[in-house]
Amino acid sequence: MLELTSATLESEYVRLEPLGHDHVAGLEQAAADGELWNLRVTYVPPPGTMRAYVEKALAMQAQGDALPFAVRDLRDGALAGSTRYYEFKADVPRVLIGHTWYAASRQRSHVNTAAKLLLVDHAFHVLGCAAVGWETDILNTRSQRAIERLGAHCDGVLRAHKLRHDGSIRDSVEYSLLAEEWPAARAVLLARLRC
Repeated sequence: MLELTSATLESEYVRLEPLGHDHVAGLEQAAADGELWNLRVTYVPPPGTMRAYVEKALAMQAQGDALPFAVRDLRDGALAGSTRYYEFKADVPRVLIGHTWYAASRQRSHVNTAAKLLLVDHAFHVLGCAAVGWETDILNTRSQRAIERLGAHCDGVLRAHKLRHDGSIRDSVEYSLLAEEWPAARAVLLARLRC
């Protein structure tokens, strides 16, 4: 059975800290790096709303619907952004990784690869998942490429799946990675980090 408990996940590159109110100021700084709230294809809290964003994530955690993290770049100690597990399926078991965003200066760096290594490893080896999934806006091609670089398989498109934060309806591209696929994908990601 999939059981989620708060945990700190750490490598030499990043630390995923259980999200808390003490992360609000650092996450506001991360979101300001690139004015990420202007992105249409993902939601990043605009100025003055980070505390509400954290409180909503913590409420989802209290209901058993999410396990949110603040992502700290250990190269300089700054908060790089946020990510979480959500949509737990205990009977399979399966979990989605998402609600991920990083400061513009941390994008296309070691941060996402290192964070996903920790999350996927934890999902398979600690949570006992059979699969890990991702979903992203069909317009978010950058996110799609990043997910594909993790070794995930594109499972298809869910049409008219969700609302964007601007109220428009989006199609979602769905991805998955199976437990038996992880060792090969993990080796590729580790090699990429060591370059």
